[in-house]
Amino acid sequence: MVQEIQLRTNLIEEKKAGTLLYKAARKLGVDSKEISGIKVLRKSIDARKKETFFNYKVAVFINEPIPEKSSTVFDYKEVSNAKEIHIVGFGPSGMYAALRCIELGYKPIILERGKNVQERRRDIKAINQDHIVNENSNYCYGEGGAGTYSDGKLYTRSKKRGDVDRILQLLVYFGAHENILVEAHPHIGTNKLPQIIEKIREFIIEKGGEVHFESKLTDLKVDLNKIKSFEINHANWIESDTLILATGHSARDIFYLLQKHKIRIEAKPFAIGVRVEHQQELIDTIQYHGDGENPYLPPASYSLVEQVDGLGVYSFCMCPGGIIAPCATSQQEVVTNGWSPSKRNNPYANSGIVVSVDMADVRTKNNLQDPLALLRFQQQVEQLAFKAGGGNLQAPAQRLVDFCENRSSINLPSCSYVPGIVSVNLKEVLPSFIHERLQLGFKQIAQKMRTYYTNDAVLVATESRTSSPVRIPRDAEKLHHPQVSTLFPCGEGAGYAGGIVSAAMDGERVAVVILQQWGIKTTLPS
Repeated sequence: MVQEIQLRTNLIEEKKAGTLLYKAARKLGVDSKEISGIKVLRKSIDARKKETFFNYKVAVFINEPIPEKSSTVFDYKEVSNAKEIHIVGFGPSGMYAALRCIELGYKPIILERGKNVQERRRDIKAINQDHIVNENSNYCYGEGGAGTYSDGKLYTRSKKRGDVDRILQLLVYFGAHENILVEAHPHIGTNKLPQIIEKIREFIIEKGGEVHFESKLTDLKVDLNKIKSFEINHANWIESDTLILATGHSARDIFYLLQKHKIRIEAKPFAIGVRVEHQQELIDTIQYHGDGENPYLPPASYSLVEQVDGLGVYSFCMCPGGIIAPCATSQQEVVTNGWSPSKRNNPYANSGIVVSVDMADVRTKNNLQDPLALLRFQQQVEQLAFKAGGGNLQAPAQRLVDFCENRSSINLPSCSYVPGIVSVNLKEVLPSFIHERLQLGFKQIAQKMRTYYTNDAVLVATESRTSSPVRIPRDAEKLHHPQVSTLFPCGEGAGYAGGIVSAAMDGERVAVVILQQWGIKTTLPS
């Protein structure tokens, strides 16, 4: 017999061997000798009150053996000579679409504008050390997508869109640690994710798929509402009757290309703000009520949501033990994001604190019908930050209390942003409605987390790539573009995902729907 139950331990109990066995036997009213084993299904930390607890969901095996391996089985085909399907973009949505195609017996041909993970590493080093941006290979573009070198967070709220466990099981299949199947907020880490991505690519090629790097989509030919062919690198035309477009939230040229061909796109609300960085020790003290040095507690994170005049101010991509990264995709802009290594053992904690932005905030007489209005606004703020920082990818920054009190910072604390920070009154960088909402948001946060509100914390501008400011519309069931029946927008760049897991689920979904239309009998993962 197997029983699934919830258990709870405090920090003292967590240190003791056999705690879960004792608690499970007591809760189920059985002798502990009858329990063959306990499998942890989910683990989370509850630090909402003064005493910190661990919450467990476990499967208790009573008088029967505990299975040694996961029951998930992946059956991949050899597809060298199978029917082809073209995928543009090798982030999580393109990658998982390709894996699903192979599983169902079709050959994916993937075209990625950036480089493979190893070569991409050198371009990222050039951004950090030499302040040179390769516009096709950087933190946002390249094998694995934006998440590869900016953290690898796997938490998602989009659990109704697909099988989250299947997505995580696949990562384990390719080398991720099994703890991502258990943790409430799973995370791989920027130091480990590239090797997993590389294994996935090698596997796709081994099974007969193709992956082509430095292959940028530059044009399309559409006839009778169908893709006929597409151009790579302004030179090579490829005939194709189906195209999965999985190009990520920063591929602005794709939106301009679609607009050029009068293929409908839409402005989509997104968010913009700053990266705030504290000492991790302070966040641990706040979140764990002074018990932050306990070795059983990981570096603490936080999630904040405030309402300012009925609009959201919230944390985004919080990175415990993390580093602020320069994520510009053009030489003349400053964009920040955050990442953490697997151990999350850097001395800083950083998070985006951002403000919701929609067309009502940027609407003018000239852009009422412009689907790229929010994209242009995003770009203008990033370029203004570049100028305010003095060029060379240095980021404008301000101490937290100084920012809220409208005074310039005489000096700045140490910061993990490698290109460097420059003291700037961020009122000169951020549009007034964003600046004012952030000020009020931080003051509201201070009422709940008083020591969070400190001038030892630094704000670094701008956090602007929270999601795509453009949506590429698609049919709700058939998932193709309403004007082009063989074009399938997919993932975060098309506006249908927000992070690695949700993008991966969307990639699987699109692949399955296409193959169903081709006549294969299969269903989406439940």
